[in-house]
Amino acid sequence: MTGSTAPSASAPRTAADGTTHALLADGTTIRIRCARPADHDVVLRLYEEMAPEYQRFRFFVASPRSAAQAAARLRSRAAPRGATASAAGRSRYHALLAEHEDHLIGIAEYEVTGADSSPPGEVTAEIALAVADRWHHRGVGTLLLEHLVSAARADGVTTFTADALAQNHEVLKVFADLGLSTARRFEGNEVRCVVRLDQTDAYLTSVEARGRTADVASLRPLLRPDSVVVIGAGSKPGSVGRAVLRNLCTGGFHGRVFAVNPHATMVLGVHAYPRVGSLPQVPDLAVLAVPAERVPEVAEECGKFGVRALLTVSSGLDASQARGLLDACRTHGMRLAGPNCLGLANTEQRVSLDATFAATHPAPGTAGVGVQSGGVGIALLSGLARLGVGVSSFVSLGDKYDVSGNDLLQWWEGDGTTDLALLHLESFGNPRAFSRTARRVTRKLPILTVDAGRTEAGRSAAASHTAAAATRTMTRRALFTQAGITATDSVSELLDAAALLHSQPLPTGPRVAVVTNAGGAGVLAADACAEAGLRLPSLDACLIDDVLDVLPDGASATNPVDVTAAVSEEQLRACVDRIAASGCVDAVLVALVPTAVAAATGDVLVRSLTHAPDRRRDRTVAAVLIDQEQPVRLLPAATGTVPAYAEPQAAARALAHAVERGRWLARPPGTTPVLTDVDTPRARAAVEAYLDRNPEGGWLAPGECAELLDCYGIPQLPWAWAETEDDAVLAAEQLKGPDGLVVLKAHWPGLLHKAEQRALHLDLRGDAQVRAAFRDLETRFGHLMTGVVVQPLAARGTEVFAGVVQDEIFGPLVLFGLGGTATEVLADHAARLAPLTDHDVHDLITAPRCAPLLFGRGGGGPVDLEGLEQLLLRLSRLAGDLPQLAEADLNPVLARPERVTALDTRIRLLPRRSNDPYLRQLRRLR
Repeated sequence: MTGSTAPSASAPRTAADGTTHALLADGTTIRIRCARPADHDVVLRLYEEMAPEYQRFRFFVASPRSAAQAAARLRSRAAPRGATASAAGRSRYHALLAEHEDHLIGIAEYEVTGADSSPPGEVTAEIALAVADRWHHRGVGTLLLEHLVSAARADGVTTFTADALAQNHEVLKVFADLGLSTARRFEGNEVRCVVRLDQTDAYLTSVEARGRTADVASLRPLLRPDSVVVIGAGSKPGSVGRAVLRNLCTGGFHGRVFAVNPHATMVLGVHAYPRVGSLPQVPDLAVLAVPAERVPEVAEECGKFGVRALLTVSSGLDASQARGLLDACRTHGMRLAGPNCLGLANTEQRVSLDATFAATHPAPGTAGVGVQSGGVGIALLSGLARLGVGVSSFVSLGDKYDVSGNDLLQWWEGDGTTDLALLHLESFGNPRAFSRTARRVTRKLPILTVDAGRTEAGRSAAASHTAAAATRTMTRRALFTQAGITATDSVSELLDAAALLHSQPLPTGPRVAVVTNAGGAGVLAADACAEAGLRLPSLDACLIDDVLDVLPDGASATNPVDVTAAVSEEQLRACVDRIAASGCVDAVLVALVPTAVAAATGDVLVRSLTHAPDRRRDRTVAAVLIDQEQPVRLLPAATGTVPAYAEPQAAARALAHAVERGRWLARPPGTTPVLTDVDTPRARAAVEAYLDRNPEGGWLAPGECAELLDCYGIPQLPWAWAETEDDAVLAAEQLKGPDGLVVLKAHWPGLLHKAEQRALHLDLRGDAQVRAAFRDLETRFGHLMTGVVVQPLAARGTEVFAGVVQDEIFGPLVLFGLGGTATEVLADHAARLAPLTDHDVHDLITAPRCAPLLFGRGGGGPVDLEGLEQLLLRLSRLAGDLPQLAEADLNPVLARPERVTALDTRIRLLPRRSNDPYLRQLRRLR
């Protein structure tokens, strides 16, 4: 695949004019946009064309006057076209329109009610909803409300209220099914609904379920089409379009196939037509294999003709051509795979679709494969075929303008065939939505990925400890770990893991027994297991005796178990079976070398693994056959297959991946704890006030940092601000502890590493030392320094650091690890994406190498672990509430048995608007 110069598809953000596209329950694409005063006439027409019954439900009376008044309110209160998000934000009125092919099909609006009618700290808005008659029961109203909820949250609205007639069962059901907390109060013939807008897990789960239904419906024309047309199928060999057409014809596709070629009437035995509009029927799927400059024009022609999905293998689109292609797809409701891709295939028996230009047809099987790189796709298809696994469906995503890995996961989740998902993604459009989908899907089937782009040096953000630690590699790994995705470093490692996960039961733990017929091979296998994080426990005495009973003289039954070169097929089988059934280990790794004693090729010993007893072994069994040519293969067995690897390292890594998946599945889904003493409105007000004074953003002053931490209940060491020598002396006298010692820290905007610049003085006692320290700082930094921070000298304890970096794509990343001046030198830290669950916090605390110190290793006793958990959870909440927080760096944080305290804090803000990653909307180009 050649690279494309077109802009890449991004996360599904709403455009600057408030326009986005989304899917209805049946897969139909609609446009949602902010209403403007100029929309008065079309809104009035929508109301006037509603049946009298629906007019009564909307206005409580069927009256033209009510319709005119509602449309007039839009004209007088909606923001004018061209108003920016910031200018229109915090408005009292907001309306959204739903359109299909430029026809208005629905409107949802809210208006903030008077402050006196809302509880303290709450903002309430009255909402109204109307949908065109023929669009009922397709999810228009629900989708509009989801977008209205997201817009209202961004504007600080906490509660919706709505009045409805008691007979209006449809709208009452819409409110009840949203997934939000809804209370009803009946007042005669009317019902008052009060809807809380808290973004709970229940609400996100409801949104996900609706999105999954819509997404899968929209993908059917792409992945299960009844008819396909190839546009650009050349008459002469060598064209990509001709290769796709050949694969369609020879792959056994069950539907009708057409070709478009203005210079031929027949291509490869398929009737060719001069243009799309001359086809005898409207195809479900169109494959575009035309030059880049013709792609937008052909896509528009397909859309007008009624085509429902595009597969664009063409490459080299520039920005204008890319926008033209995607605009045509959005306008006419077509899903798009590509451009710049290898194609797609579905081997389900009822479909047998091969719309790729690969040299061979994909082997049918149960693995779903999605890749961005065509070369990686070919390698995966070849490797799976060699293993005998095969694929259920294959999609080359290419530049990924529309259909993404998230779409594929949802398809595989319910296609009835796929039991293994393999992904190669070079970029993520919406990682947080992908993570939620993956967490759900991977409980049903394993998801494996190649972690591409690991050598990126990291982002060039301001070099705080947190920002310096937060590389893109760490961010991606956090995503994979939290979502339960098996991340590998190469295609070969991915295939190694896939072979084991496809063929064997999951190990219930990391305990491995190595069985070998050659001592050297056993040592290599044992080393590989230890390096992969697996354990080789000693076998208990009873098991040793039991195993030695069935082995030749000279065998040893420690771990590794050396069965000797004289072992027979029956003896080796009995040994493996007894170890596997003992319960002492979770997996058995059999490392074999061919010997002249047992068999020249080793086939006899291999047969002991594959010809097992009638029942399948309960424990995971894998083999290392050092003489085999293939890196990995699946040995056919009486009850399944056994993976055999050429290298012990490959086998050990595959086992480690299986252990990690078993551990992830055994742990129940995490929950986000409810936090008390959090003042989000005050924090948001402080952030807005700072950005009003500093529109470009910047580093907060110590007092501003302290205020934000205080809003979230994060404990801090007492401090005072001093701008003069006398102020410093007075503050030191008030803050000194029992030992009488204080610390002075210089401050100026942008100062990050005080220790490196010697911008602090420790262990100061008495007025004279405080004065001398202040004068020293003033002499050296007077041209920069705005003041000093005075603090009592902290007691001894374990120094850790905690921080947040706001990634534009991935969202907030929380980091934790060893603190103090060694933070960046030792790089002992871990990261998880916010919002943190209780499991995420536990993993953050236990992952760094310094973790044993926190649990009392070294004689100091365990630190306040609950306080540490609370600090990380509150930091996560702060980052989630405040998208303007670019980075926060708490270093050091002093962890002691009695409490956890932040000693030094740096926070940087940037002017950013909130982005709802879970809002149902289709991708758009950057």
